[in-house]
Amino acid sequence: MNLQSAALIIVDVQNDFCTGGQLEVPSGEKVIPIVNRLSPIFPTVVATQDWHPPNHLSFASQHPGIELGQVFDLNGLPQVAWPDHCVEHSHGAQFVKDLDQSHFTSVFKKGTQRDVDSYSGFFDNGGQHSTGLAEFLTEQKIRQIYLLGLATDYCVKFTALDAIKCGFETCLIQDGCRGVDLQPGDSERAIESMKSAGVQVLSSQEIYHDPSQ
Repeated sequence: MNLQSAALIIVDVQNDFCTGGQLEVPSGEKVIPIVNRLSPIFPTVVATQDWHPPNHLSFASQHPGIELGQVFDLNGLPQVAWPDHCVEHSHGAQFVKDLDQSHFTSVFKKGTQRDVDSYSGFFDNGGQHSTGLAEFLTEQKIRQIYLLGLATDYCVKFTALDAIKCGFETCLIQDGCRGVDLQPGDSERAIESMKSAGVQVLSSQEIYHDPSQ
């Protein structure tokens, strides 16, 4: 497999999304060995990082009367009310310590504007503000993206869909993702929506098989 024009994008493998975090994704830390195994074989490795101001308007704490998990209108966009999570400079916003960051080419922060959430690593939820990721990948002459991380049904899904919109050939590494599943089956539906948009779904062993395992 020729990966010279490919990039690995690692989505939001942060403390708050793993066991004990403020927005724990069930078994989220299980993606870490897969990320660590694949990172060394890609010439370009990009990580996204949720990085919210402490008063971010996606937080339920900013809206008295709105419950966690409730969908409400935020400046004309549907928004899930989340617990306070990945607050800038906090422990929860940091990458999990077992995540090997030595191969990271660049890190793109998202969700930095108070009044709009950013599930995608490319744009905010309104599609108005770019993180610079698409421009960076284009400058690096990247044509193909391999995507994994947290969470399947939110940030992974929307990063994959935007990658397709930006013209990148996009592959989802399914065993390298875990979902929130606020509603049962959300992750499965997310994968189907990605497939429908043209995302190829594969396993990590199709990219790299360790003969010792």
